Amino acid sequence: MGWLATGEGYEIALVEGRVAARAVTGRAAGRQLKTLPKALRDHPEVDRLRRLAEWLDRHEAACVAQVDGWMVSSLPVPTALIARVWRDEAWRSALRDIAVVGDDPDEVGFLREATESGELKVVDLDGETVRLSPATVTLPHPVLLPDLADVREFAAELGIVQRVEQIHRATWAKPAEFAADTTEVREFAGGSYPSRFRLAARATGLGYRVSGGYATCTVRDAGRSLEAAVWIGEPYWDGDSATGALTWQDERGRAVPLREVGPVAWSEGMRMAAALYAGRRIEEGSGA
Repeated sequence: MGWLATGEGYEIALVEGRVAARAVTGRAAGRQLKTLPKALRDHPEVDRLRRLAEWLDRHEAACVAQVDGWMVSSLPVPTALIARVWRDEAWRSALRDIAVVGDDPDEVGFLREATESGELKVVDLDGETVRLSPATVTLPHPVLLPDLADVREFAAELGIVQRVEQIHRATWAKPAEFAADTTEVREFAGGSYPSRFRLAARATGLGYRVSGGYATCTVRDAGRSLEAAVWIGEPYWDGDSATGALTWQDERGRAVPLREVGPVAWSEGMRMAAALYAGRRIEEGSGA
């Protein structure tokens, strides 16, 4: 973004997400100032740029959230859509280096560029830059990727840095066997917090929804929408609280037996439960 004249002997611009100023006269002419001059702090153009910066921050967060949603649910995304939004820096930052799969589910590549014609340039696992032009691509959840350890190693060699946590996302593999009527996991139950408010605040801070007495996340897995939920305590309870069992519900609110939970829903539910448990209060000398 270019520099804008303010009529006060200064020019202003957005620099790295904040309003910066530079003088247009005197010895400091053309030099960016360390702080915003007092004469500009209430200037209408400064206020306009601040509001623009806030909007850009919200837009950037929305782009990351949308790409994360596509990835968690492994939804097919039209390549034409990716090409259309690629010109937007916020979208490009969220999408660049995300692992994608085209028509061949065994061919994984890291997205490097999208052309206006709808063609994607990706680096495949042989280190070759190839062009893809399928109607849609998926951004696979890492638990679905074969040889994930090898993919992670290759990504490290390439210096891949993803805005959306995908390749290095914490994953949990679902055990092979469960009793037929088992509907809850208690591996991360019992994480103590000094108050229910603190536990709920950690859940929302991690991006999870708090509804009633539960922290929840909804995942679309193999065409089916499931909600993972961890009990965090009664909404109006002010005393000590602790994480409870992890369960899954279908769209009708039915408790889903663990043997019916898909691999992505399982991994994301366990990821949420583990993250909540990790913030627990640890007593001195407990060794926990």
